[in-house]
Amino acid sequence: MMTVQKIIASCLRIGYIKGGGTIAAAIVCVPWYLTWKTGSHEWLTLAITAAVTALGIWTAKGVEKDWGKDSSRVVIDEAAGMMISLLFVPVTIPYVITGFVLFRLLDITKPLLIRKTESLPGGWGVMMDDILAGVYTNLLLHTIMWLNVF
Repeated sequence: MMTVQKIIASCLRIGYIKGGGTIAAAIVCVPWYLTWKTGSHEWLTLAITAAVTALGIWTAKGVEKDWGKDSSRVVIDEAAGMMISLLFVPVTIPYVITGFVLFRLLDITKPLLIRKTESLPGGWGVMMDDILAGVYTNLLLHTIMWLNVF
């Protein structure tokens, strides 16, 4: 049975597609880019990111009994992590693409204590590795900004 938590956790069923995490992260980039180009304020994106992250923690815990711990169907964690990656970064094609690549690389390889966060209980364990990958990506993007690479 499809519940509201399953629909949210799978990002409207994207999680049922092979490579759903990558697809969810890529899809986030499109409205993020378009929202910024229409003049939306950075604090709005921060609020949306916080809401998606909170929803992710709640839904990941809620679907765990049916889908198991950290199911590949749960992709809201990738969506939240991608949003965190792009917070307060110039929304240009080079930054968005670089952010996407760095985030997926860090999310897949899980270096620098990222893997350890998966052992946290419930929805926190599902979300925290992507949150941390997003924070690391954001720091790398800010370093790129500081170095004036783009």
